[in-house]
Amino acid sequence: MAASRKLLPNKVVIAAVADALARHVPPHARLVLGLSGGLDSVVLLHVLLALRDQHPFELQAVHVHHGLSPHADDWADFCARLCASHAVELSIHRVRIARDDAAGIEAAARRERQRIFAALDADFLLTAHQRDDQAETFLLQGLRGAGPKGLAAMAELQSRSGWRPAQLRPLLGVARAALQDYAQSHGLDWVDDESNRDIRYRRNALRQQVMPLLAAHFPGSGATLARAAALQADAANLLDDLARLDAREAIAADRLDCVALGRLSTPRARNLLRYFIEQHGQPMPSARRLDEALHQLRDAQADARVRVRLGAVEVWRFRGGAYLAPLAPDTVQPVVWQGEASLWVPAAGVCVQMEAVTGAGLKRDALTAGEVTLGVRQGGERLRLHAGGPHRSLKNLLQEHAIPPWHRDRLPLLWCNGRLAWAAGIGLDADLLALPGEPGLLPRVAD
Repeated sequence: MAASRKLLPNKVVIAAVADALARHVPPHARLVLGLSGGLDSVVLLHVLLALRDQHPFELQAVHVHHGLSPHADDWADFCARLCASHAVELSIHRVRIARDDAAGIEAAARRERQRIFAALDADFLLTAHQRDDQAETFLLQGLRGAGPKGLAAMAELQSRSGWRPAQLRPLLGVARAALQDYAQSHGLDWVDDESNRDIRYRRNALRQQVMPLLAAHFPGSGATLARAAALQADAANLLDDLARLDAREAIAADRLDCVALGRLSTPRARNLLRYFIEQHGQPMPSARRLDEALHQLRDAQADARVRVRLGAVEVWRFRGGAYLAPLAPDTVQPVVWQGEASLWVPAAGVCVQMEAVTGAGLKRDALTAGEVTLGVRQGGERLRLHAGGPHRSLKNLLQEHAIPPWHRDRLPLLWCNGRLAWAAGIGLDADLLALPGEPGLLPRVAD
């Protein structure tokens, strides 16, 4: 009887990984395992090696050396020896994390890992998150006041915007205790990160103090919480389905129709706005900022200038539509043109090409003889578009040409001897236009 119980964890662990591979990984796919050297990732490596003949795939490993522990070099050496013993190629990436990082050490370390993982040349990144991790994540998200997407915690298979490989978590349904039994029954060695015992970190406090207390009063609580996360994932998927239905009437390309948004109930409109933000690859803002944006988009006066910051982007309302745009750049000094065929304009975030033409564009001799600078508007600029016509304010010209407000502060401009000679999308100074047969230079934004 004891022997049969001993074999059970092995079967559970192997079956979980085999099932995940069968459902998600085609034969001969390229897999990279995130190998920390800890118990979970060591077990996953052992199981993957055992399954290679049954389900053929290419396997490599990656280790992120955070440098936060005095034992970090030892952990990297352990991973190198382990992979060498199984002829598995290992890449080690050393990152530098400031202990005073504004995001916090945990978040900064996660950010660096994700930066490395996102650039992997592979079909799948495999990580060893397991059921207890899922339960902890569910609780952490609940304590942050997260909605269904946050409470869904981690997905078994996840594709991330900007990532090369999809992330697969084949152990997500396996308890930590089963992994410990598996490692012990196979005589595996692993490393222990001493920071996992530091209860100043919230996840560690949950793991060391809260979860054991829950298990004592609610047996099976880890499995129950993980199951609750799965139910929230179902709810989140249904909300996405609803958002896609609403998007048919409300979203076209990068525009969210504010009238259509206003016809929806508040929960449904909030759900659609979340979907719109996610489709642009942006992280979800706080509930307070999201509600402020929703209120402004639906309820502000039609001619009101709506601009709400949502993290690294802003949401604007323009001519009845909502748009997401990056934050306006800090004031940057114009750059001096010195005859280059193309010139990067940092303030505008674009490259401006100076195309040589004849009988069009700006007089080449005037530009080469004068001081030419390129930058963005500072305020008060004026431009004469027609010979004999008035110098008109750039502000009015931008409005007439329907240049969206978030583009106006990034619009590349060219000055010749302090005089505005070109505004992208608007036109050229009529007094500096090249005459028929005269050499000219035509500025334009590179594709």
